[in-house]
Amino acid sequence: MNFTTGELVTRSSYNHDVLFRVITIDNDIVLLHGEDIRLEADAKVDDLVKVEDRELEKRKKKIKEKEDYSFRLFRQDYQLMKEKREYESTSGYNHTANYFQIPARVLHLDGDRLYLKKCIDLYQRIGLQVHGVHLDEKEMPTEIGSLVEKIQPDIIVITGHDAFLRNKGSKKDIRAYRHSKYFAETVREARKVVPNLDQLVIFSGACQSHFESLIRAGANFASSPARINIHALDPVYIAAKIAFTPFMEKVKVYDALRNTMTGEKGLGGVETKGLLRTGMPYIEEDKTEVE
Repeated sequence: MNFTTGELVTRSSYNHDVLFRVITIDNDIVLLHGEDIRLEADAKVDDLVKVEDRELEKRKKKIKEKEDYSFRLFRQDYQLMKEKREYESTSGYNHTANYFQIPARVLHLDGDRLYLKKCIDLYQRIGLQVHGVHLDEKEMPTEIGSLVEKIQPDIIVITGHDAFLRNKGSKKDIRAYRHSKYFAETVREARKVVPNLDQLVIFSGACQSHFESLIRAGANFASSPARINIHALDPVYIAAKIAFTPFMEKVKVYDALRNTMTGEKGLGGVETKGLLRTGMPYIEEDKTEVE
């Protein structure tokens, strides 16, 4: 069977569990990227099956339901945080809150161009400022320092694709992972610029990534404690929880993971201070004023 780049396929040997995009074809070996999860895999041509339109529609409907549910959870959480901020900004007095907010800046590095677009769409839907950069995972360590200096972000997301390769070593060996080594190096380089975990919040990792190494390197949050696959949008929800939590409050790890689609088996981290700063008063521009 012939396949073309960008075509959607599943693997017979894994009981068609994951929907993949064809990235490159080299003789009979095909490089695959997960369509909805941040997994990179190799497969032989004869192990692949093209996904029919009806099956694709069914899979996409199921994923969309999951994404919509996660977004609803986040919106509920955001509304509660907003009401709490308004109450505290006015010391509980019953009048219209007249405050402004200084939003966190996000730098999002992604090894997948299509995932980056999906993530930027979600950042914008949520209301976060984001600077998105598409980079091959191997290039990230050399680029991150200058990007931090230039963008001066409050949050960095370092993600793309990853996978644990059983034939390369044990789960404890970072060399047995496709890109965990590069993610860890990128975190270390970013920490050379801003060492403090509360001044610069970092999420790092993708599917099956070496969680322990990423946390040791200086990430606040990372994947994947149980070496499972994570959804493409999960890093955005981690970043959003930090960004919309007031800087005087701690974000508990469970609270940060609650709105993700993967949960604690795929994501983890350390307690981190929020980044949102609120000020008063908000002065509306007087459009009738004549200079």
